[in-house]
Amino acid sequence: MVDLSQYFPILLFLAIAAVLSAAFVFLPMGVSRLTGAHNPQAEKLTEYECGFPAFEDPRSQFDVKFYLVAISFLLFDLEAAFLFPWAVSLDLTGWAGWIGMMIFLAILAIGLAYEWKKGALDWQ
Repeated sequence: MVDLSQYFPILLFLAIAAVLSAAFVFLPMGVSRLTGAHNPQAEKLTEYECGFPAFEDPRSQFDVKFYLVAISFLLFDLEAAFLFPWAVSLDLTGWAGWIGMMIFLAILAIGLAYEWKKGALDWQ
């Protein structure tokens, strides 16, 4: 016979997680409905992230500048994320770690200069 009372903490944990998840999702929506003015307008409902209407012909041409800037942002954001652990462990890695990071930063600087020269950062 299996003792099901051993599973009670897991079920309790799952129940609390489900209640908290639902509260974090639905409570802000309910509070905003009660306290704010729910007034959807055409301008509020337009697309704002990609720069072109989302529901058009899928074969239509569009400008890829947004994607180039987004990829560049991700690249340099990850580069900044790599700098923090490197700075913390610099005393352990010594000169080899410092030289390796300088090579990494030089490659990124060359890439940024190339992007800048090609005009990928010019927003028109």
